[in-house]
Amino acid sequence: MNNPFTGSGVALVTPFNDDLTIDYAALRKLVRYQIDNGTDFLVVQGTTGESPTLSKDEKLEVLRVVQEENAGALKIVFGVGGNNTVEVGKFLQSLPEGIDGILSVSPYYNKPTQRGIIEHYKYLASCTKLPIILYNVPGRTGSNVLPETTLELAKIDNIVAMKEASGNMEQIMEIVMKKPAGFGVLSGDDAITMPLISTGVEGVISVVANAFPKKFSQMVHTAIQGDFASSRKYHFDLLAVTKMLFEEGNPGGVKVALAQQGIMKSFMRPPLYPVSDGLKARIEQETKRIIAE
Repeated sequence: MNNPFTGSGVALVTPFNDDLTIDYAALRKLVRYQIDNGTDFLVVQGTTGESPTLSKDEKLEVLRVVQEENAGALKIVFGVGGNNTVEVGKFLQSLPEGIDGILSVSPYYNKPTQRGIIEHYKYLASCTKLPIILYNVPGRTGSNVLPETTLELAKIDNIVAMKEASGNMEQIMEIVMKKPAGFGVLSGDDAITMPLISTGVEGVISVVANAFPKKFSQMVHTAIQGDFASSRKYHFDLLAVTKMLFEEGNPGGVKVALAQQGIMKSFMRPPLYPVSDGLKARIEQETKRIIAE
């Protein structure tokens, strides 16, 4: 099975009302904003969607609303991960129709060995026929998925790509260099997406593109086309705001930029907490500049 997820993917945030219930009207507005501004696929209930704070029923309702608003326009990837392998497998087996793929983070907190990671994903792949994107984010999971582990998992038919958020350029390039045909590598770090594409990475699952989908997708698409002169301009234009959006954690920063544009409010569920007033002011100023261009 070849990787069907390329270009500019967006890890959708989950909008909340002031009572911290889910703001489904704002979620629909966000989906429409992505469809209208060059995004290639949507990722529902990744870390950026504050998935650890949503119940199973809430996650499925968010998925349903996104599917309804999307109406088949873009591919939809659903985040299904965890550190209880059997339970994750059961959830995969119970998913509704209309999902195009799964994003599954490597098991966190348990700190499994590389063999344990391989066996975890082999089991998950046996529980679904959907294409699976692996997700390596050592800063959150406490363990790194090594290149040889990724390459071993790439032999499984419905494991189609790796979202690499290790920040280790050498590691990512080793995977790109040695991967089998049809297996994809996606950037998990917005700030280095453009240079990674120059090495053969096929796209991104982005946080920043929630708020700036048009400019971010232009950066990705021009880079994929080999027009690095144009891509660099978009890359450097977004670099300052990208740093700001992660300065006090994710998704607090990007929710400020979305609120500035009237798409949603910037509420988050505990234990996440809104960004400081000083950072909020800087993000709002930079958002105003980018949107005005």
